[in-house]
Amino acid sequence: MPLKVAELSRSTFYYQVRVQQLDDRHAGLKRRIHALYERHKGRYGYRRITAALRQAGEQVNHKTVQRLMQHLGLKSLVRPKKYRSYRGQPASVPNLLARQFQAERPNQKWVTDVTEFNVRGEKLYLSPVMDLYNGEIVSYSIQKRPQFSLVGGMLKKALAKLANQEAPLLHSDQGWQYQMPAYRRKLAEYGVIQSMSRKENCLDNAAIESFFGTLKSEYFYLNRFDNIEQLQAGIRRYIHYYNYERIKIKLKGLSPVQYRNQALAA
Repeated sequence: MPLKVAELSRSTFYYQVRVQQLDDRHAGLKRRIHALYERHKGRYGYRRITAALRQAGEQVNHKTVQRLMQHLGLKSLVRPKKYRSYRGQPASVPNLLARQFQAERPNQKWVTDVTEFNVRGEKLYLSPVMDLYNGEIVSYSIQKRPQFSLVGGMLKKALAKLANQEAPLLHSDQGWQYQMPAYRRKLAEYGVIQSMSRKENCLDNAAIESFFGTLKSEYFYLNRFDNIEQLQAGIRRYIHYYNYERIKIKLKGLSPVQYRNQALAA
């Protein structure tokens, strides 16, 4: 009843209680940690919170951040990621990527795949292209049906972003879309080298599978949707967030776009 009178949510009330119980020496840091946690909707654990604080110019130890987050009851809401193997028809295209997921420059190595979402019995399909240099989503298409236009539209937008003389290796699984003559002709037109995973070996395309796991655990599983149109709009917002705001430890605490821009400016 007192909470209703004060018009406070339970989470806000207990957050304030925990803050008051801790020593005031870290009061400012605790407020900044809580603000970052809320800004990223619970997706950040103590490592990313630490990196974000350091990026803002604050020298802080990760153990301190971890301890304060534990006291405040803040922890990452992300679910464990799972890989799912694709079962398709054998293809003659070799696996040129060979799990070499590091790239020395932008648009050197790309990976792609299709994933499915289900909202109240309706399905939605996402087809993105990821640049292995920085994990950036170069382009993507979203449709209600897994038709060739899903992959074709994604590929057209990705190729349009290539500068002269850029011809990346593009890796996928052995899905039927990537074996279509129209798909292969488009790759050949731009000089893009095709690579495919071995049959029923999801680890050959682990980088894009990892992105799907991140998208679903950080966004899809944490929200409820009334329809697929609502989900589609949310996926677009998340991918923008993923590219421009969401920091990665392996990118020195920068987002994919920040990392690319920093490298190009050097």
